[in-house]
Amino acid sequence: MSLEPDNKINQLITQWPSNAIYLTSWLAKEGYSAQLLNRYKQSNWIASIGHGAVMKTGDQASLEGALFTIQKQGKQQIHPGGKTALNLLGRAHYLEFSTKNYTLFGIESEKLPSWFLKYNWKTSINYYSTSFLPSNIGLVNYETNGFSIKISGAVRAMLECFYLAPKNQDLQECYELMEGLNNLRPQPVQQLLEVCTSIKVKRLFLYTAEKIGHAWMDFIDIDKIDLGSGKRQIVKNGVYIPKYKITVPSTFENG
Repeated sequence: MSLEPDNKINQLITQWPSNAIYLTSWLAKEGYSAQLLNRYKQSNWIASIGHGAVMKTGDQASLEGALFTIQKQGKQQIHPGGKTALNLLGRAHYLEFSTKNYTLFGIESEKLPSWFLKYNWKTSINYYSTSFLPSNIGLVNYETNGFSIKISGAVRAMLECFYLAPKNQDLQECYELMEGLNNLRPQPVQQLLEVCTSIKVKRLFLYTAEKIGHAWMDFIDIDKIDLGSGKRQIVKNGVYIPKYKITVPSTFENG
């Protein structure tokens, strides 16, 4: 191998974060041709984890490492959300968190790449593409293994939980997750509720926060939040809440 390829692989490996995955299309734009990447594979510097994606030999592919490349190199908005984001933020430590499920959200036009879908992550990936929240608001940086990815902040993650409820997220668990959010800042709560387009989500969020008695609710201007009209039956045989026009589990009122 010539000196130039030696220098290029040294530079590449030195800058490559642990457990991060790189796209071959991105590497090509950075000057790493398919021929050169094949030589690196043959020399056991890098290994393929699927069509169009590689990682450093010896690393362990991680979901966060995959999302690093999806976000930074693939330029997609796909991110950990809902209960997964709350767990990563340390907001779900009082609940038993199942590593068998990993929740991702993205905008309606985005799909998970084939290399990601075909790889065995040893967990169930639940991906939801939706536009009930703008894609560029309510996200925070999550640092791991020398790189960062965007994940839902606590407010957005809680709204995502209610978006999935009750079909794909247990409402009682949503209530318990909301109980732990006693120190939210009112400004991002107000901002996200104003831009959220799901009437169900907004009503459930406000009802549970008020029911629990979070102090930050005193600073939320509900008049600026569109709560729509008409009743919403969230569950059957529940208790009707006139203020928010929703039917909730009886345990919320009688528990």
